[in-house]
Amino acid sequence: MRMKFCANLSFMFSEGSTILERYALAKDGGFKAVETGFPFGHTLEQVKAAKTSSGLEQVLINLRTGDLSKGELGVTAVPGKEDQFKADLHETIDYAKALGARKIHIMAGKLDLVTPKNWETYENNLKYAADVLKKDNIVGVIEPINQHSVPKYFLSDYNKAVDIIKRVNSPHLRLQLDIFHLQHICGDLSHNIKTLMPYVGHVQIAQVPHRNEPDTDGEINYKYILKHIESCGYTDWVGLEYKPAGGTKDGLGWVKDFGYTL
Repeated sequence: MRMKFCANLSFMFSEGSTILERYALAKDGGFKAVETGFPFGHTLEQVKAAKTSSGLEQVLINLRTGDLSKGELGVTAVPGKEDQFKADLHETIDYAKALGARKIHIMAGKLDLVTPKNWETYENNLKYAADVLKKDNIVGVIEPINQHSVPKYFLSDYNKAVDIIKRVNSPHLRLQLDIFHLQHICGDLSHNIKTLMPYVGHVQIAQVPHRNEPDTDGEINYKYILKHIESCGYTDWVGLEYKPAGGTKDGLGWVKDFGYTL
């Protein structure tokens, strides 16, 4: 098996002003697949047309989250907003089905104060999501996000994420393992990747601390880590959720240098 990389259009190919333009740029950059945030401001038909025209595979899409400019990253853990969560989920499923995406990143939200009621609401909403996603054979993934990058994000604990996945007990709820966040939150990458892998539904990478290409200066030896991910049995797409230090295409030399192809 050889590692498969997909471009994260929310971070890469900023040379294009819109997500729609970035599909074509990713194709031109040599990619075969992409993942995206929710394409705010674009209709389902517009996004589907851009994706279809590019010929790329859509691997994952983020849940509709609310106003990103206001820091709204979902309401999955917010009591009293269950109906909004369900509406956001169903709208995202419509986009996922139109794009052929088999994974949806279910974002938890940002909270000033966390109570047991938030955890109860979060788990109940994830149970609902797993049941709904099962009907369309889509996998929901949840991602712990570090507090340095996104202060007050609700889910920033891998143990709690795995505990919820175990309790929901559905193949349609898995862990999104972003190595960038894993290093920030708890480090000990070799051990934690191996331990978490049985629950993983998607992997993403970026260098720490500046979130640039894997071969830029930073804390992580990605030549080793990518081989380790493979040795732990992961065979699916790896999302490149990094901010290019310069031009996106110019920064892709690491793929060949590490012994891979797009």
